[in-house]
Amino acid sequence: MNPMERFTTYFQGSTQIWMITLLLAVFSFLPVFSASTSVYMHMAHITLGLVIAQGVHRVPYRFFGPLSTLFLWISLGLLAFTIAQGQTIGGANSSRWIYVWGLSFQPSALASVTLLVFLARKLSKHEGPWEFKASIKRLLWPIFAVCALVLPANFSTTALIFVNSMILLAVGGYPMRHVGKIVGAGVLFLALFILIAKAFPEAMPNRVDTWMARIDTFTGGGDEDETYQTTLAMTAIAEGGVKGMGPGRGLHKHFLPQNNSDFIYATIVEEYGLVGGTAVLLMYLWFMLASVRVARRAHDLFGRLVVIGLSFAISMQAMINMAVAVNLFPVTGQTLPLVSAGGSSIWMTCLAIGIILAVSRGRGDGETMDADMEAANSAELESLNSLEDA
Repeated sequence: MNPMERFTTYFQGSTQIWMITLLLAVFSFLPVFSASTSVYMHMAHITLGLVIAQGVHRVPYRFFGPLSTLFLWISLGLLAFTIAQGQTIGGANSSRWIYVWGLSFQPSALASVTLLVFLARKLSKHEGPWEFKASIKRLLWPIFAVCALVLPANFSTTALIFVNSMILLAVGGYPMRHVGKIVGAGVLFLALFILIAKAFPEAMPNRVDTWMARIDTFTGGGDEDETYQTTLAMTAIAEGGVKGMGPGRGLHKHFLPQNNSDFIYATIVEEYGLVGGTAVLLMYLWFMLASVRVARRAHDLFGRLVVIGLSFAISMQAMINMAVAVNLFPVTGQTLPLVSAGGSSIWMTCLAIGIILAVSRGRGDGETMDADMEAANSAELESLNSLEDA
């Protein structure tokens, strides 16, 4: 068995997506090690993430639809639990993580993935015209629920979840006039939340002042302390030039906050220059194009929508992270998928990639399974569908 055959035996599905995933995962050790001393923890996170992707991609993707309902309820429960903790930093709501045995996990990352799979499932199963009021109960309620639970602690993640959901609805055939109504309702809800948070700051600790400060900084306002991160990131990028200062030779990483997560792209450009920064950008564009190819070849509408929704979410998060580093977007706190340090982001990104790879394997219809396996899977799927309908 030659190396390529051995590779395709263990890493099935889209070879392009596997190559992109592995290249980004391996490359991530360079900036993370350069920016911090947490390389061993990062290695553990990446290893577990790849194990998740490898395991998930072998599951017939038709199972993910029914399972998304179960995991959506689990995500909502975890989000409610994090809010109930009431953690604050500097008077602001910071209830984003839950802690188990000393390890932290961000439920919003799980909610983002499961929500997109849930929406893809509902959109693919629907027949006939969409009635707006009926669709609230059948399709839209989890969007509102997830966003409402994430918003008090993390506006940027809420905005990403909402935008990703709207794009998936539009691609999935949901009427654009109804999408406009949802967007309008979302804007009104956000405005109401800000007004309530401003009126009762002690009763509802929030990050509204932080959001406003970041927007003010982006538009040219703010004092020296508020512009410190973006100024230092831009300086690091400028110092990198075309070829960069070399691996591990960046100077500004020692002073740049979140240099191994939120602003890791600035560290990459400082040490690897415009060449390295462009290569990373092209990797995510390649990932999106490879995912579009997988979506076009999917056997059914559910597979196509799942791939489009998850791949766009990953690519959009990457673009926002890079845009923040070069001061094209306000500071958001979003990580660079598969490259930034952090457990939840890596694991949930790998979960999403595993689902995309499962679709690329073409095992949605059981066409390559033997009769006994097909019968067993059909029975399990009927059980999951019954649970979902209930």
